[in-house]
Amino acid sequence: MPFKQLGLCEPLLRAIKEQGYTEPTPVQKEAIPIILKKRDLLAGAQTGTGKTAGFTLPMLELLSRHKPHSGKPVVRALILTPTRELAAQVAESVALYGKFLPFKSMVIFGGVKINPQIVALRKGVDIVIATPGRLLDHVSQKTIDLSKVDFLILDEADRMLDMGFINDIRKILAILPKTRQNLLFSATFSAEIKRLTDSLLNSPALVEVARRNISSEQVTQVIHPVDKEKKRELLSHLITQGNWKQVLVFMRTKHGANRLSEQLSKDGITSAAIHGNKSQNARTKALADFKSGEVRVLVATDIAARGIDIDQLPHVVNFELPNVPEDYVHRIGRTGRAGNFGEAVSLVCIDEKELLENIERLIKKDIHKFVIKGFAPDPSIKAEPIQKKRGGGSNNRSRPNNRTPSPRGRR
Repeated sequence: MPFKQLGLCEPLLRAIKEQGYTEPTPVQKEAIPIILKKRDLLAGAQTGTGKTAGFTLPMLELLSRHKPHSGKPVVRALILTPTRELAAQVAESVALYGKFLPFKSMVIFGGVKINPQIVALRKGVDIVIATPGRLLDHVSQKTIDLSKVDFLILDEADRMLDMGFINDIRKILAILPKTRQNLLFSATFSAEIKRLTDSLLNSPALVEVARRNISSEQVTQVIHPVDKEKKRELLSHLITQGNWKQVLVFMRTKHGANRLSEQLSKDGITSAAIHGNKSQNARTKALADFKSGEVRVLVATDIAARGIDIDQLPHVVNFELPNVPEDYVHRIGRTGRAGNFGEAVSLVCIDEKELLENIERLIKKDIHKFVIKGFAPDPSIKAEPIQKKRGGGSNNRSRPNNRTPSPRGRR
């Protein structure tokens, strides 16, 4: 089915063609017609399935069909995302697909000065892509008017709840017009998502292009058992021996990400760390250098990795398994995107035995285990409990879901 059959206007079709796409992905094929009928939507889709275009295209189409009266633009579409990187990625998609339409869009997130955002808002904008905390900063300063919003889109809603944004989301919902179209996209479904859906969506259509909470079939998964003290040496060995050119490595904590990046650099492997304590400029530069190939390894925490969208990223490494099994699905979903195949490698020590069992229970499969010669774990080493630290990028669920991030730490 070509995009033309989905009922999109010529300017959108021209932008799609310019990007080199000819046929919609399954989630786009299902979601776009539903959204164009102005129905609320609950969509479950793995990362890399084209879900961003799945809501961006019909949103732009509906905005173009109902252009407001002349004058300064007002915010008619609000897209909420959990992280700065994802907000920037969505904003880029809106700009690309809307380039032949007259709409103004902007991205709002923390970690950068607020005044340039205020200036842009005063000039008028049709579409706002925002993280919840900084958006509420604008609301409190009365620098944004959300009274004319027709569309509310929650992207990666599960991640927003994991990060403790539920109170922020409720505050935003309370100030939006009661009559609007709501779209909720989530890679995984949980009891919290169900409760949010019940309170937010009005008789929603359900689109689910993959079974719930499963790992992508495009991704080859392997476990390398190894002692904790030898993980860094094994990672360097895998990268060097395999001649890996582009590797995304996951850590639980910000401090651990910094330390591993420094160690890899000492091994002669160009590396950069990306996490919430880095300035936005530093995060943007690290990601740009990684995409261009100037940096070979990007070491990231779960939060910072949201929004890293590289179609042909070949390798993801779990240097440490996540405390929350759903995060494993999110992590390995960074590879095997857009129809490409990828490899997800996990370096697992005895301390992580329970975490691995929880992951395999979630994805309903045993992951292949393979011991690398020279790195066999010492059977005499006993497991030690893993400390679940807050604020280290671990996203463990011991943190209350109703915790509102402080304004200074808002994303």
